[in-house]
Amino acid sequence: MTSRNWVRLFLSTLLVGGAAASITGFIVRWSEFEPLFSHFDIMEILSVLLWLIGIGLIFSILSQMGFFAYLTIHQFGLGIFKSASLWNAVQLILVAVAIFDLVYLRYNAFAGKGDSWLPYIGLALLAVVPAVIVAFFKARQTNKEAFIPALFFMVVVTMVEWVPVLRVNEHSWLYLMLFSLLACNAYQLLTLPKYNRKSAEERESAARKEKGTSQKAQKKAKPSKVQ
Repeated sequence: MTSRNWVRLFLSTLLVGGAAASITGFIVRWSEFEPLFSHFDIMEILSVLLWLIGIGLIFSILSQMGFFAYLTIHQFGLGIFKSASLWNAVQLILVAVAIFDLVYLRYNAFAGKGDSWLPYIGLALLAVVPAVIVAFFKARQTNKEAFIPALFFMVVVTMVEWVPVLRVNEHSWLYLMLFSLLACNAYQLLTLPKYNRKSAEERESAARKEKGTSQKAQKKAKPSKVQ
């Protein structure tokens, strides 16, 4: 990817993070913010909006760090296991382990005696179902072999990025960070091929221009024939 397209991807993902956090923040904390809208307090609404956008930008940067880390890990995995099918099997196992840990470890850490498992399973489903949908569209966009790597990224990497609020277990922050990360991760995963194509086209265009300029320079450098 060219530096120009990397900057475009970076900035557009920042916008996605800011928008996702803003929308999610107002929804999950509506009980706190509803009085601002009922009293039409524009300045307070704007200050809250700017705060949510700032939080979304932070989540977006965290998402992008995870995305480029995964691209590196994916190449290492292919190199270590020497087989895409074997590496996919390893990723699938890690996905299952991550989902189990998300439910089991959080239940052990935060559930009281006799509490139901359903809230903990439901939170895991909120992370896994969008991940499966995004992986399905990624496979349709490229090829069926991309499903498991996409699922791994959307589940395992998202959960690793989500750890700071998973340890706190504050519900509004859980949802705010989860949906912001899912939006940013899905956006990067699905738009990366577009930016790669643009980068390849720009390189080809630059190479043609350079070749044309070189040919013109060579023609000018040829001595005139004496008549």
